[in-house]
Amino acid sequence: MMFTTGKLSKAATAVCLVALAGCGSSGNGTAKPAPGTTSSAPGPARTHGCLSEEQARAGSIDLPATSGVRPAYFQQADGGPAKVAVVFSHQRDGSLCDWVRYLPAFTRAGYAVLASDVPGSPADDLPAAVKWLGGKGVTEVVLVGASKGGTGSLVAAAVPAPLPVAAVVSLSGPAQYSGDNAAKAVRTSLVPELFAAEEDDTPFSQDAKDLYAAAVAPGKALKLYPGGNHGADLLADGALPDVLAFLAQHAPAAG
Repeated sequence: MMFTTGKLSKAATAVCLVALAGCGSSGNGTAKPAPGTTSSAPGPARTHGCLSEEQARAGSIDLPATSGVRPAYFQQADGGPAKVAVVFSHQRDGSLCDWVRYLPAFTRAGYAVLASDVPGSPADDLPAAVKWLGGKGVTEVVLVGASKGGTGSLVAAAVPAPLPVAAVVSLSGPAQYSGDNAAKAVRTSLVPELFAAEEDDTPFSQDAKDLYAAAVAPGKALKLYPGGNHGADLLADGALPDVLAFLAQHAPAAG
């Protein structure tokens, strides 16, 4: 349809207003059903502001959590159902969107991926997420966390879980966050742990060094990078290949 510039006549304006009222517009271009009826049309895919429509239709889920359910995104490995899944926990004020651009690197490597919104401690909700993955045929998991997500992942890996935890990656994780004490957890956990931070991101770079020094896991590793970025942003600053190499060594996708 072609539109021309200029003002509508009063009559035309009235027709438009009547038509809009009859449609019951919701303000976003979606028509509302007439009063007393229900719509059978599916709701819009939940993109969370970062997923494509295709990704949202295929992988947006409501993930069981201690508090009920939380928004999440799940994707299988590119080659099909995976035995090993990587569970991503974001930093404070973050969301599952922090991870989306990095997920294809993991699915290409043969891992399933699960990222979710976690308002509180990841350590509280990770067991339910891991149990859910077991229903998808996953037999072991890797926990990757940014900042508070790293702390919570280290704590969760130190206690029994519904599935074996093969490895943990902490990106800028503090030694303690709220009620989560990673400094204590690493003194007992035997799960291989990668501690990563950027050198100018204080005090988190020192936390990474301290956690590495305290850890007793035989497969522990420490990676420090130049710069001052924090959390998931390390993956764009050189950490992604190191994380994938660490996983390939301690939690190969072939299981």
